[in-house]
Amino acid sequence: MSDSALYAQALPAGPIDPDAPLTLLGGMTPAAFMRDVWHRKPLLIRQAVPGIVPPVSREALLELADRDDVESRLVSYFRNRWKLEHGPFSEDNLPSRKTGKWSLLVQGVNLHNQAAADLMSQFRFAPDARLDDVMISYATDGGGVGPHFDSYDVFLLQVSGRRRWRISSQTKLDLIPDMPLKILADFTAEEEWVLEPGDMLYLPPQYAHDGVAEGECMTASIGFRAPTYRELAGHFLAWLSETVETNEGLDGRYADAGEKATSTPAKLPAGLARAVTERLQALRWNAALVSEFLGSHLSEPKASVQFNEVEEITLKQYLKLAKAHGVVLAPGTIALYDRTSFFLNGEAYEPPPTLAMWLQRLADNRQLTAKEVNACASLPDLMDTFHDWTMEGWLQLAPPSV
Repeated sequence: MSDSALYAQALPAGPIDPDAPLTLLGGMTPAAFMRDVWHRKPLLIRQAVPGIVPPVSREALLELADRDDVESRLVSYFRNRWKLEHGPFSEDNLPSRKTGKWSLLVQGVNLHNQAAADLMSQFRFAPDARLDDVMISYATDGGGVGPHFDSYDVFLLQVSGRRRWRISSQTKLDLIPDMPLKILADFTAEEEWVLEPGDMLYLPPQYAHDGVAEGECMTASIGFRAPTYRELAGHFLAWLSETVETNEGLDGRYADAGEKATSTPAKLPAGLARAVTERLQALRWNAALVSEFLGSHLSEPKASVQFNEVEEITLKQYLKLAKAHGVVLAPGTIALYDRTSFFLNGEAYEPPPTLAMWLQRLADNRQLTAKEVNACASLPDLMDTFHDWTMEGWLQLAPPSV
């Protein structure tokens, strides 16, 4: 049995008090930030994380960029020409540190690094359904990705070195055509700052910005998911199609007794369209069904996320360990819930109220303590389910030292 797969590296942080002032937000409470700033206007926060230590070293970031299961990109601007390459990259394939104007961007660092995961947990004053990942970029002098805009909220935290940010509220967001990167054709900066380690800039969606490294630097981008309604509609209809087999309103087969002989055989029968239209009315949806879809869809991990299955451990052994240490959601696990359902990594459950309370606590805290496990262990099927999730790598035991 692999201890690294069975036990969590560290305990996750719990929920954040919406009414407690945060240094991370410049002394604002999360409630005030979400009410007055979020999705509305930029905010520069000096020393949001005082005395910050980079979540990963440059060497560790390069190691991640060399992995097949980690998304990485290399952006360079040499000889007045932008270039975009996709990883993995070995260090030998990267430009020299002495060469300016290139950036290495590594997605999902929080899935592979505990410090990055801890950093992302500080932003859980926004719903988990919206929180995406921590991207960390390393740049040499003059490195950047050009003036651009994001379609989602983002916090840009300087973790080492200096980066100059210029931003603009411009509404003209046309892009330069035939470019490997989405770079604005026209960018006119309205405000400008140099961010030092620990400084952070929040930007709402569609806000134009350009960040350029002044010497070597690393920047952490805490990004949020903002799927388009068209994208969600496509996924919803695909998800809805999976319910066809169990929908009693769609039982039976089309029949056309009484259909008249035709002299226009290629014409689609009007009766066929009417009959199918009537039966398709069974595919109705309401807020509860949409919520069930959203929970399943938004809790589905990205394709690149891999879970480490553990060697078999008996339920009896597992129960003893879980009661002694508690359980922790794996870094890549996404847990959500609504009024009636619990969602874990794309799977939907409808637990009874007595069980739902504990699953909701697990999702909000991303852990259940040993005391909490002992309190709920006797509930029907719960520990069997936890055991199964642990074997899948979705759930882990709390560190033995705790």
